[in-house]
Amino acid sequence: MEILASIPSPSKGELDLFGIPLRGYAFAIIIGVFVAVWIGGKRWVARGGKPGTVADIAVWAVPFGLVGGRLYHVITDNDLYFGEGRNWVDAFKIWEGGLGIWGAIALGALGAWIGCRRRGIPLPAWADAVAPGIALAQAIGRWGNWFNQELYGRSTDLPWALEITRSDGGRVPGTYHPTFLYESLWCIGVALLVIWADRRFKLGHGRAFALYVAAYCVGRGWIEYMRVDDVQLNDVLGLRFNVWTSIVVFVLAVVYMVVSARLRPGREEVVEPDRDAVSGASGDADAESDSDADANGEKVELSKDSGASETESADSDSDADVKDEAGSANKG
Repeated sequence: MEILASIPSPSKGELDLFGIPLRGYAFAIIIGVFVAVWIGGKRWVARGGKPGTVADIAVWAVPFGLVGGRLYHVITDNDLYFGEGRNWVDAFKIWEGGLGIWGAIALGALGAWIGCRRRGIPLPAWADAVAPGIALAQAIGRWGNWFNQELYGRSTDLPWALEITRSDGGRVPGTYHPTFLYESLWCIGVALLVIWADRRFKLGHGRAFALYVAAYCVGRGWIEYMRVDDVQLNDVLGLRFNVWTSIVVFVLAVVYMVVSARLRPGREEVVEPDRDAVSGASGDADAESDSDADANGEKVELSKDSGASETESADSDSDADVKDEAGSANKG
């Protein structure tokens, strides 16, 4: 069957921005991060949080996520960097592609936890706010794989087939399923699902984030099963390691949603306490405490003064009695 149409791949993986070369993969990641922070910030404020909080915590979450994503990719696809004829230095070339979402979520959550702890806000509430933004960030980031001619599926002659023109890294020129596009569209659907469900059911305590994770896993499972672009040395019982990971994480996310809904129904009433009000209340309490201390101090001083006056009066009476007795003795 003759191919009627196809998706062409870029001739190079770089963009020329005002004379400055920028890797397409890095550009897609950067745009995705900005979108996630922007949407997360709006959702956070709508829930009663303060502007800028999501961005402040993202300063912790994003670097941790990038490191975690790269570590997961290198560990699960280690033959790409440490196999025969490979250069281990390439493991550090993150701009050439290769971020594992599960590692990014795991270490990114650790960074977010540190940021939330510093701000005194609950991590689950913050995660709920940024969940749709993360899904859209993934949708944008997948186009970085298009620049690198990676993340494609089995050979096909469908009208939307992806053209692969490079022959390095084990690639074979031809037309394949654009699994990067499938996942990008799926992530957009996940974002819309989370937004709808959050408005409809008032999800809270991390359940919106868990829904994002579960829905993403469903798509990632079948999309990952189609892929043929990487060296498949990480298969377990006939399935790619990432497929098994999707299954396990999906189950954990669903269990969390069910248990959380029973233990903590509804949504958090306060996602970010007013630190100024708390400080003011603390200051008022301290002022009252100081006032009480001063009052008690005055009472003690008055008691001391009263005691001293009574002692002086008693001494005066005693002196008068002595004088009277001496006068009587002289008269006798």
